[in-house]
Amino acid sequence: MVAFGKKLKERSIEEWQDYYINYKLMKKKVKQYGQQIEVGSLDRRHCLKDFSRMLDHQIEKIALFMLEQQGLLSSRLQKLREWHDVLQDEPDISEISNLREAYRSVGQDLLKLLLFIDMNAIGIRKILKKFDKRFGYRFTNYYVKTRADHPYSQLQQVFRHVGLGAVVGAISRNLHELQNNEGSYLSIYDQPVVPLQDPVVDSIKNAVDRLTHSTNFLNFMAQHALIMQDEDLLIPHDEQADQEEGRYHFMSLLLNLANTFLYMVNTYIIVPTADDYSMSLGAAATVCGVVIGAMAVAQLFSSVYFSAWSNKSYFKPLIFSSIVLFFGNLLYALAYDFNSLALLLIGRLFCGFGSARAVNRRYISDCVPLKIRMQASAGFVSASALGMACGPALAGLLQTDFKIKSVTFNQDTLPGWVMAVAWLLYLVWLAISFREPAREPEEIDTSQESKSADQDGSMEKGLKKPLLLASEETEHDEEDDGDGSEESSDDSRKPANSFVAAYKLLTPSVKVQLLIYFMLKYAMEILLSESSVVTTYYFGWSMSSVSIFLFCLGLTVLPVNLVVGSYISNMFEDRQILLASEIMVCIGILLSFHVVIPYTVPQYVISGFIMFVSAEVLEGVNLSLLSRVMSSRLSRGTYNGGLLSTEAGTIARVIADATITLAGFLGQSMLLNVTLLPSLVICVGSIVATCFTYNSLY
Repeated sequence: MVAFGKKLKERSIEEWQDYYINYKLMKKKVKQYGQQIEVGSLDRRHCLKDFSRMLDHQIEKIALFMLEQQGLLSSRLQKLREWHDVLQDEPDISEISNLREAYRSVGQDLLKLLLFIDMNAIGIRKILKKFDKRFGYRFTNYYVKTRADHPYSQLQQVFRHVGLGAVVGAISRNLHELQNNEGSYLSIYDQPVVPLQDPVVDSIKNAVDRLTHSTNFLNFMAQHALIMQDEDLLIPHDEQADQEEGRYHFMSLLLNLANTFLYMVNTYIIVPTADDYSMSLGAAATVCGVVIGAMAVAQLFSSVYFSAWSNKSYFKPLIFSSIVLFFGNLLYALAYDFNSLALLLIGRLFCGFGSARAVNRRYISDCVPLKIRMQASAGFVSASALGMACGPALAGLLQTDFKIKSVTFNQDTLPGWVMAVAWLLYLVWLAISFREPAREPEEIDTSQESKSADQDGSMEKGLKKPLLLASEETEHDEEDDGDGSEESSDDSRKPANSFVAAYKLLTPSVKVQLLIYFMLKYAMEILLSESSVVTTYYFGWSMSSVSIFLFCLGLTVLPVNLVVGSYISNMFEDRQILLASEIMVCIGILLSFHVVIPYTVPQYVISGFIMFVSAEVLEGVNLSLLSRVMSSRLSRGTYNGGLLSTEAGTIARVIADATITLAGFLGQSMLLNVTLLPSLVICVGSIVATCFTYNSLY
């Protein structure tokens, strides 16, 4: 990774050089403090006080210059407003064009100011991290806590860029009036759904999004997909369009989302009938755990080779995925007539080997333009959630029993037949409509600093939390040499090349978040996979009843994420939601146990909904936080952050399904409590790890 000091020098706006953070001076002071403390000539408390005062002065210099530039922009906009009013009375096409260019000129200067803010925000975060690294002291914790909410602190001026929203709004609104309504001057508020197509406004919006990382629903869902951005803050619109030409194709994106949806349907369509299918082949009902989990076992391997394959192609792995899934479902359906449990398991393994979610995620990250990437990422999550709900619902509709010659079509085999037909039709659609995007030449030494900038920008949302978490990021991105200068190595720029290398890039907080992800996936898999066996044993539910129950659970995914992303995340810190959700999952697990009193439908349904909804809240917040604090080196390459989280969740599902089958040897009367016990232990362990880790960080 390029050293920040060098990048600051290269990207600084020349006429504003004196107003940037003096990163070089502060870095030298940090080194000097360390030397003085070692020889005993400086007291640690004096060092902290002196460094705090110096950083306060630097932030004050930045904030005051920001206000000065903001005032100049506001003054220019006021003059343009007067010009605009004159033209409103006497429209002139040439003058309107000139006025539009004048607004764009202000927009370009606003972009320069946003870049200035971004570079200084990175510099503040990095110098705090360097201080903590040098002294092994959580100075960042003290500094942010004492300044974030203080009425006289200018820290929020830098990280919340107060007042710039009005400038952004003025430019956007006036350009909308001039561009789309020449001569009529209709207000933008009269046509709120019409997007403004202007290069400057698009660039400003991208820059502001980078800086704010607002917690609206769309962005929350996009982060849930763990698709991290790697674009530069100020890529000219025309240049960006040229780079993206030939790569993005709407129908190809739609095919990727359809693949995601169908795969999730394929995963959950067998859940209501897996126990009945197992018994029809002479196995115990609890063997459904192995049947369901076989797909997850294969996915452990398919995620890796599909992730690697997507480095070279998107079309070929999708074709391979569709063919393998077609044959997997065909084998699953034919196992009934062959009376072969082995064939049933092989079919499910084939389905798992066809999991192309890594390709779907990678296509969005690499080929979808920045301006719609957030929507595409949210679409990826929504397609997964919709597939999860539609799978059991579709199984509930397949209530028939007939034969064509010697081939049986019933509630057990129809999920396989239906999905085989679906994948065959998808394969035809894919072959006709998908367009392989053009590949750019690989750049070995491409800087990933913009990834770090994405993480730095997240300081705005909940100023304390993201800054502190960012300070825990691994120190691979910058090191001091003997002269106090920074050097960068080729290794620090490259993505991880193995699971071991990727694991070494994980900070303690990220490891805890992956543990939380493992826990919630384990608990959800236990609930879903054994639902048919448990409800049949205790309540005598039919397959249709199980399907309705699972369908209702799946329907909660999008509403829950809507509430969390739009409201709860704006009211509480992520770590608070994280801990509260873990506790609620734990409560749901405790309520699910069958103790002395008779086990009732309300107890099972209520506890199941508490567990599932809390796990959904936990997953959304956990992945949203992971997308902001995970090392930038894990945002690309085969062994990326998305793959790590996928593998953690898949391993959890495999272990959960294996637990169900093993517990079945103790009898169905013991199944519920025996499978819930590991869930409870893992959940309590994750709560303890969360409290311990975040207490040490904060």
